[in-house]
Amino acid sequence: MEAVRQIQAIGIDRLVANPASPNRMPRAVFAKLKSHIDRTGNYEPIVVRGHDGRAGCFEIINGAHRVEALGQLGYTSADCVEWEVDDDEMLVLSGTLNRLRGRDDLGAKSALIKRLCERFDVKQLAARLPESRKTIERLRDVEKQPPATAAKAKAFLNPVVFFLTDEQKQILNDAMGGGAEKDKAPISAPARAQAITAICAEYAKHSI
Repeated sequence: MEAVRQIQAIGIDRLVANPASPNRMPRAVFAKLKSHIDRTGNYEPIVVRGHDGRAGCFEIINGAHRVEALGQLGYTSADCVEWEVDDDEMLVLSGTLNRLRGRDDLGAKSALIKRLCERFDVKQLAARLPESRKTIERLRDVEKQPPATAAKAKAFLNPVVFFLTDEQKQILNDAMGGGAEKDKAPISAPARAQAITAICAEYAKHSI
């Protein structure tokens, strides 16, 4: 029978960040996390392991941003759960733990946002939820979109990140119709997504 991992309060000055962790949180999202903890006092316990090089200290496996927020709010300790993890497993967790999560279903997410909008206004929700005000409004109004758009609405819930040089970015912008002319109106996110998809489809067709 597995041992029950109990929550224990550990001094924040004894919690050491994992230098291998690639997880970074945008400052706007961090501000919402900090506001949530300040307002409610609730947060997921920090996952730690014993620190090999610093006696009495613990290395953070998951929860570095929560620890940072707690420290800024004046907390002197954090609720933690200790895992027995070796160095190899620690590296694996550094690359996976913050990515092993489910993905929002558009219909369920939209229904949740609609229920929240019955209790809070959009400005209040934007201050508390990870989503921006614009995204909250789009989720709230999903059923009001034209059928063709609604069918593809899930696209904005699947972010894709890639890096380009300035020259590559300019080529991509020109290909998507967002050239450098100052008087040209910026194209919407759905239009950019459709343009990128079309470019990739055309490339794949000719590269087979």
